[in-house]
Amino acid sequence: MSGFVSEENILLNQQASTKEEALRTISDAAVKLGVADDAEGVYSSFLYREEIDKTGMVEGFAVPHCKTNAVKSATIIIFKNAWPVEWPSLDDKPVDIVMALLIPDSEAGTTHLRLLSKAAMLLMDDGFKSKLRGSNDATDLADALNKGLSS
Repeated sequence: MSGFVSEENILLNQQASTKEEALRTISDAAVKLGVADDAEGVYSSFLYREEIDKTGMVEGFAVPHCKTNAVKSATIIIFKNAWPVEWPSLDDKPVDIVMALLIPDSEAGTTHLRLLSKAAMLLMDDGFKSKLRGSNDATDLADALNKGLSS
């Protein structure tokens, strides 16, 4: 998956006040990136998934994911907020870094599971989490994510 994520997929210094605002920004970015053709469809899919179970992990990270025909090609968007926002999480703490997975419906059982597994593994890696939290260089973060997805 080398080159899977470009620096345009890294949204730094965001100003969301709520989980919904963060997901809306990610949905709009997906259309701007050309990986989706309907921001509302992406956003609705994120909200649907959030109703099923929490996507907040631990230590301020979340991995929301959507599967919808509005997504044309699978991708990951990193969203770094300027401050933590309320987000149901495994440690009941707010979230400031989001690794959003966007998957076309047609790849729901394959790409989705592979990306979800890789994302979970990356967020168990203290070095990766430190890099994600400590860097505000979009190219550096895209490279780290691509390297992690390829291993």
